[in-house]
Amino acid sequence: MRKISTLLFVALIVVFGLFKEASTKENYRIAWSHYTGWEPWEYIRHSGILDKWAKKYGITIQLDLVNDYIESINLYTGGTYDGCVMTNMDALTIPALGGIDSTALIIGDFSNGNDGIVMKNGAKVTDLKGRQVKLVELSVSHYLLARALEMNKMQEKDLTIINTSDADIAAVFASDKDGAVVTWNPPLMQCRGEKGANMVFDSSMISGEIIDMMVVRSDTPESLKKALTGAWYEAMAVMNGKAAETEQAITYMAGFAGGTIDEFKAQLLTTAMFYKAEEAATFASGSKLKETMEYVRTFSFGHGLYGDATSKDFVGISFPDGSIMGDKNNIKLRFAADYMKMAADGKL
Repeated sequence: MRKISTLLFVALIVVFGLFKEASTKENYRIAWSHYTGWEPWEYIRHSGILDKWAKKYGITIQLDLVNDYIESINLYTGGTYDGCVMTNMDALTIPALGGIDSTALIIGDFSNGNDGIVMKNGAKVTDLKGRQVKLVELSVSHYLLARALEMNKMQEKDLTIINTSDADIAAVFASDKDGAVVTWNPPLMQCRGEKGANMVFDSSMISGEIIDMMVVRSDTPESLKKALTGAWYEAMAVMNGKAAETEQAITYMAGFAGGTIDEFKAQLLTTAMFYKAEEAATFASGSKLKETMEYVRTFSFGHGLYGDATSKDFVGISFPDGSIMGDKNNIKLRFAADYMKMAADGKL
Protein backbone atom coordinates (compact mmCIF):
# COMPACT_ATOMS: atom_id res chain seq x y z
CA MET A 1 0.00 0.00 0.00
CA ARG A 2 2.82 2.37 0.87
CA LYS A 3 4.50 1.63 -2.44
CA ILE A 4 1.32 2.46 -4.34
CA SER A 5 0.89 5.69 -2.37
CA THR A 6 4.50 6.68 -3.05
CA LEU A 7 4.14 6.01 -6.76
CA LEU A 8 0.90 7.99 -6.81
CA PHE A 9 2.58 10.88 -5.03
CA VAL A 10 5.48 10.87 -7.51
CA ALA A 11 3.03 10.70 -10.42
CA LEU A 12 1.13 13.68 -9.04
CA ILE A 13 4.36 15.66 -8.76
CA VAL A 14 5.24 14.83 -12.37
CA VAL A 15 1.77 15.73 -13.63
CA PHE A 16 1.77 18.96 -11.60
CA GLY A 17 5.22 19.81 -12.94
CA LEU A 18 4.15 19.23 -16.50
CA PHE A 19 1.01 21.28 -15.95
CA LYS A 20 2.99 24.11 -14.42
CA GLU A 21 5.50 24.02 -17.29
CA ALA A 22 2.71 24.08 -19.89
CA SER A 23 0.77 26.83 -18.13
CA THR A 24 3.79 29.12 -17.68
CA LYS A 25 5.28 28.68 -21.14
CA GLU A 26 6.24 32.07 -22.51
CA ASN A 27 8.23 31.29 -25.66
CA TYR A 28 6.48 30.26 -28.87
CA ARG A 29 7.71 29.31 -32.32
CA ILE A 30 5.85 30.04 -35.55
CA ALA A 31 6.80 28.83 -39.04
CA TRP A 32 6.09 30.46 -42.36
CA SER A 33 7.11 29.93 -45.99
CA HIS A 34 7.32 32.11 -49.09
CA TYR A 35 4.05 33.05 -50.76
CA THR A 36 2.65 36.45 -51.69
CA GLY A 37 -0.02 36.36 -48.99
CA TRP A 38 2.44 35.28 -46.30
CA GLU A 39 5.29 37.71 -46.99
CA PRO A 40 3.73 40.17 -44.51
CA TRP A 41 4.90 37.89 -41.68
CA GLU A 42 8.50 38.72 -42.48
CA TYR A 43 7.66 42.42 -42.51
CA ILE A 44 5.94 41.96 -39.13
CA ARG A 45 9.10 40.39 -37.74
CA HIS A 46 11.50 42.88 -39.39
CA SER A 47 9.54 45.98 -38.40
CA GLY A 48 9.29 45.07 -34.72
CA ILE A 49 5.49 44.77 -34.83
CA LEU A 50 5.65 41.14 -33.71
CA ASP A 51 7.88 41.89 -30.73
CA LYS A 52 5.63 44.77 -29.72
CA TRP A 53 2.52 42.59 -29.60
CA ALA A 54 4.33 39.71 -27.95
CA LYS A 55 5.59 42.05 -25.23
CA LYS A 56 2.06 43.34 -24.68
CA TYR A 57 0.98 39.82 -23.75
CA GLY A 58 4.10 38.90 -21.81
CA ILE A 59 5.44 36.31 -24.23
CA THR A 60 8.14 35.96 -26.89
CA ILE A 61 7.45 34.74 -30.41
CA GLN A 62 10.13 33.34 -32.68
CA LEU A 63 9.14 33.51 -36.34
CA ASP A 64 11.08 31.13 -38.61
CA LEU A 65 11.18 31.04 -42.39
CA VAL A 66 11.08 27.43 -43.62
CA ASN A 67 11.73 27.39 -47.35
CA ASP A 68 10.09 24.01 -47.91
CA TYR A 69 6.36 24.62 -47.47
CA ILE A 70 5.29 21.03 -46.81
CA GLU A 71 8.22 20.52 -44.45
CA SER A 72 7.07 23.53 -42.42
CA ILE A 73 3.66 21.90 -41.92
CA ASN A 74 5.29 18.58 -41.04
CA LEU A 75 7.42 20.33 -38.42
CA TYR A 76 4.31 21.97 -36.99
CA THR A 77 2.50 18.64 -36.94
CA GLY A 78 5.49 17.01 -35.26
CA GLY A 79 5.52 19.57 -32.45
CA THR A 80 8.47 21.79 -33.38
CA TYR A 81 6.19 24.77 -33.94
CA ASP A 82 3.15 26.17 -32.15
CA GLY A 83 1.75 27.69 -35.34
CA CYS A 84 2.32 27.65 -39.08
CA VAL A 85 0.93 29.23 -42.24
CA MET A 86 -0.87 26.82 -44.56
CA THR A 87 -3.85 26.44 -46.88
CA ASN A 88 -7.22 25.14 -45.77
CA MET A 89 -6.67 21.87 -47.66
CA ASP A 90 -3.26 21.23 -46.14
CA ALA A 91 -4.54 22.10 -42.65
CA LEU A 92 -7.06 19.29 -43.05
CA THR A 93 -4.88 16.66 -44.71
CA ILE A 94 -1.68 17.03 -42.67
CA PRO A 95 -2.10 18.18 -39.05
CA ALA A 96 -5.82 17.47 -38.65
CA LEU A 97 -5.61 13.98 -40.12
CA GLY A 98 -2.36 13.57 -38.17
CA GLY A 99 -4.33 13.98 -34.95
CA ILE A 100 -3.30 17.56 -34.13
CA ASP A 101 -6.19 19.71 -32.93
CA SER A 102 -5.63 22.94 -34.85
CA THR A 103 -7.35 26.31 -35.14
CA ALA A 104 -7.46 28.48 -38.25
CA LEU A 105 -6.73 31.67 -36.32
CA ILE A 106 -6.36 34.19 -39.15
CA ILE A 107 -7.86 33.99 -42.62
CA GLY A 108 -5.26 36.04 -44.47
CA ASP A 109 -6.44 35.75 -48.07
CA PHE A 110 -7.69 33.47 -50.77
CA SER A 111 -6.08 32.87 -54.13
CA ASN A 112 -7.88 34.90 -56.78
CA GLY A 113 -5.70 34.11 -59.78
CA ASN A 114 -2.46 33.17 -58.03
CA ASP A 115 -2.99 29.52 -59.05
CA GLY A 116 -3.69 28.48 -62.61
CA ILE A 117 -3.59 26.00 -65.48
CA VAL A 118 -1.31 27.03 -68.35
CA MET A 119 -0.87 25.19 -71.63
CA LYS A 120 0.62 25.51 -75.10
CA ASN A 121 -1.35 24.51 -78.19
CA GLY A 122 -4.64 24.84 -76.37
CA ALA A 123 -7.06 27.58 -75.36
CA LYS A 124 -9.58 25.87 -73.04
CA VAL A 125 -9.73 23.23 -70.33
CA THR A 126 -11.22 20.62 -72.68
CA ASP A 127 -8.03 20.89 -74.77
CA LEU A 128 -6.24 19.06 -71.95
CA LYS A 129 -7.88 15.80 -73.02
CA GLY A 130 -5.26 13.17 -73.84
CA ARG A 131 -2.42 15.46 -72.71
CA GLN A 132 0.23 15.14 -70.01
CA VAL A 133 -0.33 17.67 -67.23
CA LYS A 134 2.50 18.45 -64.83
CA LEU A 135 1.82 19.56 -61.26
CA VAL A 136 2.69 18.96 -57.62
CA GLU A 137 0.54 15.91 -57.02
CA LEU A 138 -2.02 16.04 -54.17
CA SER A 139 -1.38 19.76 -53.66
CA VAL A 140 -3.78 22.66 -54.13
CA SER A 141 -2.73 22.56 -57.80
CA HIS A 142 -4.16 19.05 -58.03
CA TYR A 143 -7.33 20.30 -56.34
CA LEU A 144 -7.57 23.21 -58.80
CA LEU A 145 -7.26 20.81 -61.73
CA ALA A 146 -9.95 18.52 -60.30
CA ARG A 147 -12.34 21.45 -59.92
CA ALA A 148 -11.59 22.67 -63.46
CA LEU A 149 -12.23 19.21 -64.92
CA GLU A 150 -15.44 18.83 -62.93
CA MET A 151 -16.72 22.20 -64.17
CA ASN A 152 -15.96 21.16 -67.75
CA LYS A 153 -17.53 17.70 -67.47
CA MET A 154 -14.17 15.92 -67.60
CA GLN A 155 -12.36 13.47 -65.33
CA GLU A 156 -8.73 12.90 -64.37
CA LYS A 157 -8.70 9.71 -66.43
CA ASP A 158 -9.10 11.93 -69.52
CA LEU A 159 -5.46 13.04 -69.14
CA THR A 160 -2.16 11.94 -67.58
CA ILE A 161 -0.88 13.63 -64.44
CA ILE A 162 2.91 13.88 -64.04
CA ASN A 163 4.12 14.72 -60.54
CA THR A 164 6.58 17.62 -60.87
CA SER A 165 8.37 19.73 -58.25
CA ASP A 166 7.30 23.35 -58.02
CA ALA A 167 11.01 24.25 -58.22
CA ASP A 168 11.28 22.64 -61.67
CA ILE A 169 7.88 23.21 -63.20
CA ALA A 170 8.57 26.53 -64.97
CA ALA A 171 11.73 25.21 -66.64
CA VAL A 172 10.00 21.98 -67.66
CA PHE A 173 7.13 23.95 -69.20
CA ALA A 174 9.51 26.24 -71.08
CA SER A 175 11.27 23.30 -72.73
CA ASP A 176 8.10 21.44 -73.77
CA LYS A 177 6.41 22.61 -76.99
CA ASP A 178 3.20 20.85 -75.87
CA GLY A 179 3.52 21.75 -72.20
CA ALA A 180 0.58 21.83 -69.82
CA VAL A 181 1.05 22.65 -66.12
CA VAL A 182 -0.84 23.61 -63.00
CA THR A 183 1.09 25.80 -60.57
CA TRP A 184 1.08 28.93 -58.41
CA ASN A 185 2.92 32.24 -58.37
CA PRO A 186 5.70 33.03 -58.96
CA PRO A 187 6.23 29.98 -61.28
CA LEU A 188 2.78 30.63 -62.75
CA MET A 189 3.87 34.08 -63.85
CA GLN A 190 6.96 32.60 -65.52
CA CYS A 191 4.90 29.99 -67.37
CA ARG A 192 2.40 32.57 -68.57
CA GLY A 193 5.26 34.56 -70.05
CA GLU A 194 6.35 31.72 -72.36
CA LYS A 195 5.65 32.08 -76.08
CA GLY A 196 2.39 30.42 -77.07
CA ALA A 197 1.24 29.93 -73.47
CA ASN A 198 -2.41 30.33 -72.52
CA MET A 199 -3.87 30.32 -69.03
CA VAL A 200 -7.06 28.31 -69.48
CA PHE A 201 -8.25 28.26 -65.86
CA ASP A 202 -7.29 30.04 -62.65
CA SER A 203 -8.32 30.20 -59.02
CA SER A 204 -10.54 33.25 -59.57
CA MET A 205 -12.95 30.79 -61.22
CA ILE A 206 -13.32 28.96 -57.89
CA SER A 207 -13.16 32.13 -55.83
CA GLY A 208 -12.64 31.64 -52.11
CA GLU A 209 -11.69 27.95 -52.24
CA ILE A 210 -7.89 28.08 -51.90
CA ILE A 211 -7.55 29.84 -48.56
CA ASP A 212 -4.29 30.94 -46.90
CA MET A 213 -4.29 30.92 -43.12
CA MET A 214 -2.30 31.19 -39.92
CA VAL A 215 -2.97 27.96 -38.04
CA VAL A 216 -2.11 27.36 -34.38
CA ARG A 217 -2.49 24.46 -32.00
CA SER A 218 -5.88 24.82 -30.40
CA ASP A 219 -4.45 24.47 -26.89
CA THR A 220 -2.10 27.44 -27.25
CA PRO A 221 -3.03 30.28 -24.87
CA GLU A 222 -5.03 33.44 -25.49
CA SER A 223 -1.82 35.47 -25.23
CA LEU A 224 -0.31 33.89 -28.36
CA LYS A 225 -3.55 33.99 -30.34
CA LYS A 226 -4.17 37.64 -29.51
CA ALA A 227 -0.57 38.69 -30.14
CA LEU A 228 -0.45 37.05 -33.58
CA THR A 229 -3.81 38.48 -34.58
CA GLY A 230 -2.98 41.97 -33.37
CA ALA A 231 0.38 41.98 -35.15
CA TRP A 232 -1.15 40.75 -38.41
CA TYR A 233 -3.83 43.42 -38.60
CA GLU A 234 -1.41 46.18 -37.69
CA ALA A 235 0.61 45.11 -40.74
CA MET A 236 -2.54 44.92 -42.86
CA ALA A 237 -3.33 48.53 -41.95
CA VAL A 238 0.14 49.52 -43.16
CA MET A 239 -0.20 47.59 -46.43
CA ASN A 240 -3.63 49.04 -47.09
CA GLY A 241 -2.54 52.61 -46.48
CA LYS A 242 -1.35 55.43 -48.71
CA ALA A 243 1.61 56.74 -46.73
CA ALA A 244 5.32 56.32 -47.42
CA GLU A 245 5.34 53.55 -44.81
CA THR A 246 3.12 51.47 -47.12
CA GLU A 247 5.55 51.71 -50.02
CA GLN A 248 8.46 50.91 -47.73
CA ALA A 249 6.67 47.79 -46.48
CA ILE A 250 5.87 46.62 -50.02
CA THR A 251 9.45 47.28 -51.12
CA TYR A 252 10.84 45.26 -48.23
CA MET A 253 8.50 42.32 -48.83
CA ALA A 254 9.22 42.25 -52.56
CA GLY A 255 12.97 42.23 -51.94
CA PHE A 256 12.77 39.54 -49.30
CA ALA A 257 10.64 37.41 -51.62
CA GLY A 258 13.33 37.70 -54.30
CA GLY A 259 11.34 39.69 -56.85
CA THR A 260 10.81 43.21 -58.07
CA ILE A 261 8.30 45.65 -56.63
CA ASP A 262 6.22 45.47 -59.83
CA GLU A 263 6.18 41.66 -59.73
CA PHE A 264 5.10 41.64 -56.09
CA LYS A 265 2.36 44.20 -56.73
CA ALA A 266 1.14 42.14 -59.71
CA GLN A 267 0.91 39.06 -57.48
CA LEU A 268 -0.99 41.04 -54.85
CA LEU A 269 -3.60 41.83 -57.50
CA THR A 270 -4.38 38.12 -57.83
CA THR A 271 -4.37 37.61 -54.06
CA ALA A 272 -7.65 38.50 -52.37
CA MET A 273 -6.13 39.90 -49.19
CA PHE A 274 -8.41 40.50 -46.24
CA TYR A 275 -6.85 43.78 -45.16
CA LYS A 276 -9.68 44.41 -42.71
CA ALA A 277 -10.31 42.05 -39.83
CA GLU A 278 -14.06 42.49 -40.13
CA GLU A 279 -14.00 41.16 -43.71
CA ALA A 280 -11.95 38.14 -42.69
CA ALA A 281 -14.27 37.36 -39.77
CA THR A 282 -17.30 37.62 -42.06
CA PHE A 283 -15.68 35.24 -44.56
CA ALA A 284 -14.86 32.72 -41.80
CA SER A 285 -18.47 32.86 -40.59
CA GLY A 286 -20.09 32.56 -44.02
CA SER A 287 -21.78 29.59 -45.67
CA LYS A 288 -19.29 29.65 -48.57
CA LEU A 289 -16.54 28.29 -46.29
CA LYS A 290 -18.63 25.23 -45.45
CA GLU A 291 -19.29 24.59 -49.13
CA THR A 292 -15.57 24.90 -49.84
CA MET A 293 -14.57 22.50 -47.07
CA GLU A 294 -17.08 19.96 -48.37
CA TYR A 295 -15.35 20.14 -51.78
CA VAL A 296 -11.94 19.90 -50.12
CA ARG A 297 -12.67 16.93 -47.89
CA THR A 298 -14.40 15.07 -50.74
CA PHE A 299 -11.35 15.61 -52.98
CA SER A 300 -8.94 14.65 -50.19
CA PHE A 301 -10.76 11.47 -49.25
CA GLY A 302 -11.24 10.48 -52.88
CA HIS A 303 -7.50 10.87 -53.57
CA GLY A 304 -6.39 8.71 -50.65
CA LEU A 305 -5.27 11.51 -48.34
CA TYR A 306 -7.38 10.09 -45.49
CA GLY A 307 -5.20 6.99 -45.31
CA ASP A 308 -7.06 4.00 -43.87
CA ALA A 309 -10.14 6.01 -42.88
CA THR A 310 -13.33 4.59 -44.34
CA SER A 311 -15.22 7.86 -44.56
CA LYS A 312 -14.62 11.56 -45.16
CA ASP A 313 -16.46 12.06 -41.85
CA PHE A 314 -13.48 10.60 -39.95
CA VAL A 315 -12.22 14.07 -38.96
CA GLY A 316 -14.50 16.73 -37.55
CA ILE A 317 -14.33 20.32 -38.81
CA SER A 318 -15.99 23.02 -36.70
CA PHE A 319 -17.15 26.45 -37.81
CA PRO A 320 -17.74 29.75 -35.95
CA ASP A 321 -21.50 29.20 -35.76
CA GLY A 322 -20.95 25.98 -33.80
CA SER A 323 -21.82 23.65 -36.66
CA ILE A 324 -19.65 20.59 -37.27
CA MET A 325 -18.82 18.75 -40.48
CA GLY A 326 -17.72 15.16 -39.89
CA ASP A 327 -17.18 13.43 -36.56
CA LYS A 328 -18.17 15.69 -33.65
CA ASN A 329 -16.11 13.46 -31.34
CA ASN A 330 -12.93 13.89 -33.39
CA ILE A 331 -12.77 17.61 -34.17
CA LYS A 332 -9.25 18.41 -35.35
CA LEU A 333 -9.74 21.54 -37.49
CA ARG A 334 -11.50 24.57 -36.06
CA PHE A 335 -12.31 27.73 -38.00
CA ALA A 336 -12.42 30.63 -35.58
CA ALA A 337 -13.73 34.16 -36.08
CA ASP A 338 -13.57 35.48 -32.52
CA TYR A 339 -9.99 36.78 -32.58
CA MET A 340 -10.50 38.51 -35.92
CA LYS A 341 -13.67 40.06 -34.47
CA MET A 342 -11.67 41.29 -31.49
CA ALA A 343 -9.23 42.94 -33.90
CA ALA A 344 -12.11 44.52 -35.82
CA ASP A 345 -13.64 45.86 -32.59
CA GLY A 346 -10.31 47.16 -31.25
CA LYS A 347 -10.44 44.77 -28.30
CA LEU A 348 -7.02 43.13 -28.60
